[in-house]
Amino acid sequence: MTVATQADELKAVLAALGGPRVLVPTMGALHDGHLALIRHAKTLAGAHGTVVVSIFVNPIQFDRAADLAAYPRPLEADLAACRGAGVAVVFAPTAQAMYFPDRSVTVSESQLSRNLCGAARPGHFDGVCTVVLKLFLLCGCQMAVFGDKDFQQLAVIRRMVRDLDVPVAIIAHPTVREADGLAMSSRNVRLNPAQRADAPRLRQALLAAQADLQGGIRPPEVVLATARQAIEASALARVDYLALADAESLETVTRVERPALLAAAVFYGEVRLIDHVRIEP
Repeated sequence: MTVATQADELKAVLAALGGPRVLVPTMGALHDGHLALIRHAKTLAGAHGTVVVSIFVNPIQFDRAADLAAYPRPLEADLAACRGAGVAVVFAPTAQAMYFPDRSVTVSESQLSRNLCGAARPGHFDGVCTVVLKLFLLCGCQMAVFGDKDFQQLAVIRRMVRDLDVPVAIIAHPTVREADGLAMSSRNVRLNPAQRADAPRLRQALLAAQADLQGGIRPPEVVLATARQAIEASALARVDYLALADAESLETVTRVERPALLAAAVFYGEVRLIDHVRIEP
């Protein structure tokens, strides 16, 4: 496995490798969910292709300085995990290697990013689009694998690729969960034991609401209020948002007449967790 920390170094390494090139963009603190993405990328790349994993805590997508400062960065453990997973190339740049001091160009998406996490985290998706496009260009990949847990990020990146004619196929991988249902996330390691024990209530509340919405027994506003109450019944949890949105436009809806998403972001202390369920009409 080759580890590159500079763009020129990455390009030189990749120039010597053939076959399809598949990127798995990460911010490190790798867990079994990331490893599932890597395994899928290896299948897509085939025997003669190349899997590239990027490990970069992107400063321009953080809306809170404290969250950026606290984000876990176990680089040596991440490199060992990539080596064990058979990754060919890891790109682990510094912020200085990725961004010029006087950088003045940012990639923005103006529709899908307006609500949900986009409303709660101003500027977040500008940072995501900018870094992902840079990674695509630096890696020269034909495919990139993303987790479905970050469904809004996935939708925004697909829109960017479509609108800018970026020649990269975006591949989604289902959310990988812990045994108790909590969606795997690098942020989970920052939960204290009491918070970690309580956190599965988010998934439980969403599943209960999903059953109610698809059963059509109670109005959506009542179902959402009940789900919020179930989450906030814990003194440890604070709802950032809980919303019913159209699965394509991500606009808020009040009735389920088309495929929809019930999405939530919940704070446990300073740790922000997200999850969602799909709702069929």
